[in-house]
Amino acid sequence: MSRTPDEEANLALVVAMFENVLLPLDSSRVDEYIAEDYIQHHQNVEPGRDALKRFLDWAKGQPGEAEQILHRSFVDGDHVMLHYHVIRHEGDPGFAVMDIFRVENGKIAEHWDVMQDVDPGRLNPLSPF
Repeated sequence: MSRTPDEEANLALVVAMFENVLLPLDSSRVDEYIAEDYIQHHQNVEPGRDALKRFLDWAKGQPGEAEQILHRSFVDGDHVMLHYHVIRHEGDPGFAVMDIFRVENGKIAEHWDVMQDVDPGRLNPLSPF
């Protein structure tokens, strides 16, 4: 099945936001990608675009060099999903993240996420990636 032009644009928008905002934790570029009336569903992050900026500034101020490795991206209509690995510091097994974004009028309008610790002593020998 091939992607529609709208799906290609939605995927490109979200991946660009990941690369230009989330990876560098750059709150100054949020407005380029995120709608003014942005809806946030993460339970530990305040709602709204300004709260996202504050969260990014807070995260950027944390010690260490966090790394985020994108493993997969999917698009279905106006929904884009990213599956990636966050490693907070050297030796950290990190956690797996699945972000779901809804795009509307060329901006990210809504966000959901699910996170899971990467457990090196897990029963299942398969990686979450």
